[in-house]
Amino acid sequence: MKKSVESSFLAIAFVLLYGSGFVFTQYGLENASPMAFLTLRFFIAFMILLVIAYYLKSSWPKTLKEFLHISIAGSLTVGTFSLGIFLSISHGVSASLNALVIALQPIVVTFLAMRYLDEKINRYVIIGLIMGFSGVSFVLYSSFEFSSSEVYGVVFSFVALFGLSFGNLYQKKYCTNMNLFSGGAIQTFSSTLLVLPFLAFEEIHMTFNGDFITALLYMSVGVSIGALSLLYIMIEKGAVSKVSSIFYLMPVSAVFISWLLFDKSIDMTVLFGVGVIFVSIMLIMKRDKV
Repeated sequence: MKKSVESSFLAIAFVLLYGSGFVFTQYGLENASPMAFLTLRFFIAFMILLVIAYYLKSSWPKTLKEFLHISIAGSLTVGTFSLGIFLSISHGVSASLNALVIALQPIVVTFLAMRYLDEKINRYVIIGLIMGFSGVSFVLYSSFEFSSSEVYGVVFSFVALFGLSFGNLYQKKYCTNMNLFSGGAIQTFSSTLLVLPFLAFEEIHMTFNGDFITALLYMSVGVSIGALSLLYIMIEKGAVSKVSSIFYLMPVSAVFISWLLFDKSIDMTVLFGVGVIFVSIMLIMKRDKV
């Protein structure tokens, strides 16, 4: 019972932090060029984690191989995912279309986990995965927009999808013993290095107003440190295919935060989609007797 409550709390906290990141990203990009915002976000998170790791005397990787594994996992889950999303947005892809592409993550991760981690799935998982994606489609239906000019940007959305998916699997396979603070510092630093070359391809600008500072701090602390730490804890404790199912709730969180903070309306189609998503997650979490 205690373990179930703990798992639920971790999942809810992660969804709220990570999902609301889509909302705050829009505010950040209204006041800064994409790669400049992303570089500054990662570097701030790196400095904070480095200080925390120093004062807590956190353990660091003992071998170069362990260091490289942590760096690769971070470059995929943190760097490649964020890079793909920001480049996608900069090419005109809407937040709703991005969320729909990322909603494929539980399906991709589940089948990759079967192949590379020997995780088993049952009929409930298959039904739940299909229902979950359908639910996300209902949630995003009213805000869904797409034009042929966005095709190039959608490619970056799929780069983000596969970066996140492979990163989750890599984290589970090679980094389950990673210290959250020292490991997080390594991963945000490697993500900073990954983004740096892309600064050469944009006109760098930043406007330091209240919206930008709020968005930057939220994405640096709330998402890059808080949400990702929760994700790594959940991956360590459970099957990565089941953990990935909560990504179906990301658009739900974004819609809820928009309603709470910015008075955006929620119609019956959205509520129906939310219901379908919750049922799908219960099915995915259900275990068959073997």
